[in-house]
Amino acid sequence: MPPASPQVDIFIPCFVDQLYPQTAMNMVKVLEKVGCQVSYNAAQTCCGQPAYNAGYKAQSRAVADKFLEDFQGHPKRYVVSPSASCVGMVRNSYRDLFNGTPEEKACQAVQTRTYELTEFLVDVLGITAIPGAQLAGKYTYHDSCSALRECGIRQGPRQLLDGVAGLTRLEMAETSTCCGFGGTFAVKFEAISVAMAQQKVEHALDTGADFIISTDVSCLMHLEAYIKKEKLPLRCLHIADVLASGW
Repeated sequence: MPPASPQVDIFIPCFVDQLYPQTAMNMVKVLEKVGCQVSYNAAQTCCGQPAYNAGYKAQSRAVADKFLEDFQGHPKRYVVSPSASCVGMVRNSYRDLFNGTPEEKACQAVQTRTYELTEFLVDVLGITAIPGAQLAGKYTYHDSCSALRECGIRQGPRQLLDGVAGLTRLEMAETSTCCGFGGTFAVKFEAISVAMAQQKVEHALDTGADFIISTDVSCLMHLEAYIKKEKLPLRCLHIADVLASGW
């Protein structure tokens, strides 16, 4: 059972820090709403995922060392992030970076208390609705590859969103299909990436939804770029922004 006032260290991913800082603030707002004591280590940087996915293992390891340094000092605090992508990196790829090294035990200790926001709320705290959350409209949910395949997150975000007053869920076809972002994939294979975004957006439009909501701003940024270019009647929202709305 979690303590009465869970202590949380937040990890803010690069995308959120640079492009969607309000999502980070809304995550803090939600965590404090449910009684968490939230701390932010301003020295934190990146989890190392961009370098790791690009094949630069040594450089990624250096960044991952910094991540462990930043978060191993408070073993009783949870590490919570608004990104299943970064959490998947820490939880899974760090095994490749640290297994058999002197830092392995420190890595495992951090891994066991690192959670994506909705996973933490639902699976650790047992919360399936945020009191006062309101947003009028219809939404369709995008299962990011990292959330679904790396972290096993599927039902929790839907439970939280279904608890938002005024919000109605409409499941789209192929909700678990990749949006086409994939980090450097979108740069190296632009045409394929855009076609995948188009397919995802068309499925969302077919539902009649007003919003596409997900756990990962990287997916949402990619989809939003296509939506804006085509001037389509859809908005992309991170789940933290939705849970923090209306109160």
